[in-house]
Amino acid sequence: MTAVTRFNRREFLVLWIASIIGVVAIIPYSLTLQAPVLKDLPISLAVLLPIQIGENAAIFAVAVAAGLFFASRIGLGAPILEAYLARQKVTARVKAILVPSIILGILASLVVIGLDVIVFGPALVAELGKTAEVLSQPSVHPPAWQGLLASFYGGIDEEIVMRLFLLSLLAFLGKFVSHTADGRPTLAVLWIANIITAVLFGLGHLPATGALLPITPLLVARAVVLSGLAGIAFGYLYWTRGLESAILSHFSADIVLHVIAVL
Repeated sequence: MTAVTRFNRREFLVLWIASIIGVVAIIPYSLTLQAPVLKDLPISLAVLLPIQIGENAAIFAVAVAAGLFFASRIGLGAPILEAYLARQKVTARVKAILVPSIILGILASLVVIGLDVIVFGPALVAELGKTAEVLSQPSVHPPAWQGLLASFYGGIDEEIVMRLFLLSLLAFLGKFVSHTADGRPTLAVLWIANIITAVLFGLGHLPATGALLPITPLLVARAVVLSGLAGIAFGYLYWTRGLESAILSHFSADIVLHVIAVL
């Protein structure tokens, strides 16, 4: 992509609406996971859910706008969406990202499952005993249809926050330390930004597990390694192929993890 300075309002609107759709889509999944505490809510869900959707809409408006601002100044962003909005043909571009994005997403999910089963699962049982078995209980795995809906949140919303916004911000700041002849961040800066973002992405998944188990160094390592490895893959796709590729790859990984794995 070519670095630009003009803010694309239509691109913002499309990504913002997509993020709101993701927020709504994950509601059934979240309600299932939070069922034990919902009965103690001081207000009804009919009041709480619109408030939460509105709050998230405001947060994602800022994330999308800021992400596009920083990304556009370092040659990153959503190139296929930009081309489509500019009335350019995008069929070839979509075909170019389709297979690599899906394959990398599936591979990432298989690595996550493999490491959890072979490494972290037994280690957690050794450390916490039968308490760790809660992670394998059906009650903490919502049904596949809810996992499918939640995958839209993972693919769209998490990629907007983590890659479009955070990785772009870190890379934008990093270019003042090390940049190419045309003013873009160097490959080293992009990798550092990607790794930092991936670590934070992994830590962002820790509260969900921490609600079931005591947070120990091992549990923190599990979150960072499992989600972080996938995050590195999504970040690489983001800066090499665009936001659409990262979204598709993340969505594919979540389909394996939250749909196929629970069937």
